[in-house]
Parts: sequence; C-alpha cells; structure tokens
Amino acid sequence: MPRRFPFIEHVGLQFEQPKPGSSRCWLQVAELHLNGNGVVHGGVLFTLADTGMGAALVPTLADDESCPTIEIKINYFKPVREGTLVCTTEMVNRGKTVANLEASVRAGEVLVAKANGSFSIFKRRAATKG
Repeated sequence: MPRRFPFIEHVGLQFEQPKPGSSRCWLQVAELHLNGNGVVHGGVLFTLADTGMGAALVPTLADDESCPTIEIKINYFKPVREGTLVCTTEMVNRGKTVANLEASVRAGEVLVAKANGSFSIFKRRAATKG
C-alpha cells in the first residue's frame, strides 16, 4: 500500500517519478500559497525544495534506511504571484551517513529560489513489541 503524505497533498505538490539522485516536482500557485503581500510564501518555496531533495534521495536508500533533513539553506531571488512553480533537484554527493543535494525553483524560465540541503542517512530501528 503506498504511503500518503497529507501535507504534500494539501499544498498541491505533484511529482514526476523520481530517479535515484534527481527529481522534478511542481505546483500551481493558488490563494492558499500567498502571504499577506500577495506573493508566494517563502515556506512554499522551501517545501518544494525540501520535498524535491528528499524525493531524489529516497530511491538511493536501502529498504531499512531513512533520510531526515539535517539542514537546508535557501536563497530567494524573485517574488512569484501566480503560475506554476517547478523544482528540479540533483544530488551533489552521497556518503554512507550524509547526502547533499541542490534544488532550483523556477517560475517559467525565471529562477526564483535555489537551495542546498544535507540529509542524514541511517538505519531505521525495528518496531518493538511491548
């Protein structure tokens, strides 16, 4: 049974099938994405980048591994008020315990944000029965 991601569904994020080390996702800007100034909230751009990076990393993991975000740095370049935002992600480096990825968010041909993130890679613990 596929996992559900309620927050991602709420935001309206859509994905192409991620490949090991890369991903492409997008969303159509809606009123719920705007801040009080009528531009897309920075958290929406951050969500695109963080989720895109995670999606690119997950296909490289073993079945018993997980990859929580350690840190992300994002630069915002241009305000967005409408249209479609597209995030493309590429893996920079994957070690045994840490991976680094870069994501670019565009509105059409315009680069509106760029992010770099580090993710921990570790074995999940088996659930204990109590």
